[in-house]
Amino acid sequence: MDELEGEFIIKENGELITYTRVRDLPDDFDHLIKFKVNEPPGPHTEEQHNEMSKYADYLQQLMTRERK
Repeated sequence: MDELEGEFIIKENGELITYTRVRDLPDDFDHLIKFKVNEPPGPHTEEQHNEMSKYADYLQQLMTRERK
């Protein structure tokens, strides 16, 4: 999951902060506002499909970091 790139917006102390790599997100934050992963261009390989199928799980993992 740490290698995911895209647009990830969190709310921290009333401020919206944008990150482009999941690994840069803090260990905890107030709210996850946006989770948009850069998907590889198609056609996709089976390996890419397997990785993309995990995005919902990654989203759930990030949501566990929310404090509020």
